[in-house]
Amino acid sequence: MDAEAARFRLAEIRAAGGETTIDELDELWAALPPVRPEDILGSWRGSEFASGHRFEGYLPKIRWHGKRFDSLTEVAPLVCRGDGGELFDDVERAKGGASLWPVEFRGEITATMVYDGQPVLDHFKSAGESVLLGVMNGKGVLDEGRHYYFVLERE
Repeated sequence: MDAEAARFRLAEIRAAGGETTIDELDELWAALPPVRPEDILGSWRGSEFASGHRFEGYLPKIRWHGKRFDSLTEVAPLVCRGDGGELFDDVERAKGGASLWPVEFRGEITATMVYDGQPVLDHFKSAGESVLLGVMNGKGVLDEGRHYYFVLERE
């Protein structure tokens, strides 16, 4: 599969409600190009897949809105919605902020968000001009050896 086919398939999955498998997401991830940390600065709205991962449903439960990359060293990893609909950085749940780094994952160097207060990394690849495919990695994240995937769309 090439990058164009992967982007098309990812758009199909999202348009159909996000139902897919982790195996298919692994295949899409492998076909997409890496991104540089400085190229993803800004605010991003997030969504998850219905893939069967044990984390599924957690982010909507905490009213996760997305992520905000203000600079390479100032990142809000969990931007959530409050009771009144306002956006806020959930630094308590995220255990602080995060930063962006070029990190090798599965043999490629790509933009990676490194949490300040927990052993978790979010790696990103380009799924279009304003779409990123993210994969969460780190201690306690794997579900029977499988990663948790999500999407970010530039706001």
